[in-house]
Amino acid sequence: MTKRRTLPTRSFGAEPGVPDIPELAAWVAGHRGKSGDLISYQLDQSLAPQVSAGITVPCAGGKFYQGRIIACLVGIQDSKAVDEISVTDTAVIEDAARIVAQKKDVWCALPAPHALGIADSYYHDHDEWSNAIFGAYRSLMRSMRDAGITGHVLICDQIDDAELSALSRQKVFFFQPRPDRESLEILMEYQRKIAVSPSCLDTVFDIASEYDLHQIIIHDADEESVARALSLLDPDQVVVGGYCTGECEKYWSSVVESAGYNV
Repeated sequence: MTKRRTLPTRSFGAEPGVPDIPELAAWVAGHRGKSGDLISYQLDQSLAPQVSAGITVPCAGGKFYQGRIIACLVGIQDSKAVDEISVTDTAVIEDAARIVAQKKDVWCALPAPHALGIADSYYHDHDEWSNAIFGAYRSLMRSMRDAGITGHVLICDQIDDAELSALSRQKVFFFQPRPDRESLEILMEYQRKIAVSPSCLDTVFDIASEYDLHQIIIHDADEESVARALSLLDPDQVVVGGYCTGECEKYWSSVVESAGYNV
């Protein structure tokens, strides 16, 4: 007799976009007495549909969180480092508290350091600049975890070996939506879990024997890709993931639906 089972689901964040004035006004009215800004609204909107859909490992945030990170970096002006980098973490601690109040055991997605678009006009030395920005990230992420965030997803435009070397931790996950083979190989040097689209599955399976790979997370999975993964891996090694850049209510529901399989 065929039984229907469901794989775990995981989020890598969302990009809810900028609301119109009535939407923002309604949100403000519903949060009277609480501080907040546009990024606070986007954090709420990135997470709420995931909670409603029942995502197993939800993740607030996305690349839109860039503005908050830059605002927390002392020594940055006009997207340039003009002084020694340090951090002020009050805003990210408040964000973390807001997120955890919505849902326990939640992650937060940030743009990876290279995706901030900050140029070095102070250190004039690649290693010193890298150490400064990586140290700032470690500090901000630590403050958010101390405030209750479970871990962080770093969303990448490209895979940077130095970033992975400096920031890879058990509670830090690097996510590149469209990695090529070389990027996958670099990621798998540092991460025991890897996120790929269905089109990348064959590439991952081709190179997986060279790495200690524990889990594959298929983002934007379909029935065929789930079946393909389960034909080669145990169910506890396969997760269905998502990163929403459109209409998130329907999107997260479809992620949960795509996690079902027959046994």
